[in-house]
Amino acid sequence: MNPTIDADLTATLRKLKLGRLADTLPERLALAKTNKLSHAEFLQILLADEVTRRDAASADRRGRTAGLDPTMRLEHWDGTTDATFDHKLWDELCSLRFVEAANNVLIMGPVGVGKTFLATALGHIAVRRRHSVHFERADRLHRRLRAARLDNSHDAELRKLLRVDLLILDDFALGGLNQADTDDLYEIVVERHRSASTIVTSNREPVEWLALMADPLLAQSAVDRLKSAAYELVVDGDSYRNRQKPTLTT
Repeated sequence: MNPTIDADLTATLRKLKLGRLADTLPERLALAKTNKLSHAEFLQILLADEVTRRDAASADRRGRTAGLDPTMRLEHWDGTTDATFDHKLWDELCSLRFVEAANNVLIMGPVGVGKTFLATALGHIAVRRRHSVHFERADRLHRRLRAARLDNSHDAELRKLLRVDLLILDDFALGGLNQADTDDLYEIVVERHRSASTIVTSNREPVEWLALMADPLLAQSAVDRLKSAAYELVVDGDSYRNRQKPTLTT
């Protein structure tokens, strides 16, 4: 039987902003008694619990701020999927050495194979390692930056994108980019080149992006810089989304 925690101790923990320790304290007291832990060992376990909890809560908050889907974490990836990609390269990307080296990642493949999931999973790893991250679907980003031109907040919005450690642009080049969109992409890519990391997911190959952008010269300059510093992960297979469909339970 686990020891009970009296109200005075619970109140004291709350005053010290350690109230969540009360959730696991009975089990930890029982463990300390069973294993004959010293006071210092018992205190170390308690404080380690609190550090782990706070780190997890902080990562969750920063993940939400970054725009990351909380269900798209590496531990939630369905390993039975028939999606195919270079797993040695994927292991390298999960190390986040590409972020430390200010390199990019292009994740390409047909619709539904899990490109967004993989990019988001890398974002969550980066958040847990306390990198600043911003995730946004490319078409929404372009619309937002166009609107920012109307209220004179465009420069401020661009600065936010330029200073983040890891920028994730999802579903890039689904449609054409007008002159303003092309200008923005050029500015983002050129300013982040070799100084910060960008992940781009796309159903198209980079050579196809050029035809979709309004200014051929800016397009070539931006795409060349992006590719020259990028790992390319090609994903193929059946739709990963089919595995996320709701089913009846029996």
